[in-house]
Amino acid sequence: MGIIKFLGSTPGRWTRGIVGIAIAAIGIVLGGWWFILAAVGVVVFLAGALDFCLFAPLLGKPFRGSELRASF
Repeated sequence: MGIIKFLGSTPGRWTRGIVGIAIAAIGIVLGGWWFILAAVGVVVFLAGALDFCLFAPLLGKPFRGSELRASF
């Protein structure tokens, strides 16, 4: 549950944004089938930028970041 709390926090959002950009860049540089990795990176980046957490609903927590932070 601690990882979900971190991912919903401001530092967690920044981390998801930075990691998403890095993953997307690696996928673009490698090309070919690695563009799938780039798509994953874009989703991770958008999750941080738009303040939602894809894994929180799996643990019964809200999808939206503001609601997730309020639940702790």
